Amino acid sequence: MTNSSNAGQDRPELQQAIEAFVAAGFAGLQMRVHDEQGDWVGSAGVRKLGETARPPVDGRFWAGSVAKTFTATLVLQLVAEAKTGLDVPVADHLPHLGLDKRITVRMLLQHTSGLFNYTGEYYPDGTVEPGIPATGKEWVDSRLHSYRPQDLVQLALSKPARFEPGTDWSYSNTNYTVAALLVEQVTGGSYGEQMHRRILQPLGLRDTMLAGTTTDLPQPYAHGYCRYQDGDDWKVADVSRQNLSMLPAAGSAISTTEDLHTFFAALNGGRLLPAALLAEMREPVGPINYGLGVFVQDLGPDSGTIYHHNGGAPGGYGALMYSTPDGSKTMTAGLTMGDAAINPAEVFPAALDTLVKTVFCGEHAGH
Repeated sequence: MTNSSNAGQDRPELQQAIEAFVAAGFAGLQMRVHDEQGDWVGSAGVRKLGETARPPVDGRFWAGSVAKTFTATLVLQLVAEAKTGLDVPVADHLPHLGLDKRITVRMLLQHTSGLFNYTGEYYPDGTVEPGIPATGKEWVDSRLHSYRPQDLVQLALSKPARFEPGTDWSYSNTNYTVAALLVEQVTGGSYGEQMHRRILQPLGLRDTMLAGTTTDLPQPYAHGYCRYQDGDDWKVADVSRQNLSMLPAAGSAISTTEDLHTFFAALNGGRLLPAALLAEMREPVGPINYGLGVFVQDLGPDSGTIYHHNGGAPGGYGALMYSTPDGSKTMTAGLTMGDAAINPAEVFPAALDTLVKTVFCGEHAGH
């Protein structure tokens, strides 16, 4: 148990829940729960394979797609200032890209643009159209490579669109990389500067990075691993070092559980956006209830609605970010993959479901 003077700290059901999560096959998990009992922080698993120390509860981690919620918030602030509009064609701001003129700002943020996902498109019939290396040995070998947002967008635009703009839903990193270019175009500043000035600095998020070509996690951190196939062999690589620039504004995030809590509580508490735009953000579309940079999840009549956006770096790391509608209760976490022979996509949903229900529905052993 971590040392803390918070009265909320003695909550064995939360420690039990994170230990059960790690037991599903992950290397480690650090979690923060903030609610009416105060802050609870804990960790389970190991900081590094072959060692016994737990992950640090104040550790930095590659937070992946939680960056999308930050980016959507930034774009909606620009909408609030009338620098753009949700239903303005993106091509009006970025004519040089050659985007379909029907694609609006809203479609970028809610993944209804149809733009090809430059990290690879996986079609329902099982076919895959590859993009830049984003999985397996190819990613491990190229993970320190630097990319320019314009080149990633051009790659996406060289491929066929997944569907006509506004007619369907499909998660695409390209949408948010275009959104970063939009931010730069309408503000005249860089995406990183705007993010820092408008969100990170006002909230005091000193341990969060959302732009650049950083490859090293600041200390302290837990090590993340990628298990991949190399010919006939399975190998495990420590991927604690990787390059942020592969997913600009879409997944280029380093953060901590405390910073993610501070941001998401502020957003849901109405401190970052006018009420009308926060309501727009939470209007879900598509098969898995995606709003503008947030997922909307109904936990049932007793527990109500929660908002979330999780993240996964291409290898080794993941992040969880959950909140009640008013921001008064949050769960944020950083997780690491180890060397277990599991398919994360198969074990993660059930492990996550149990964790979420423990925190937000009070369901756990002994109840």
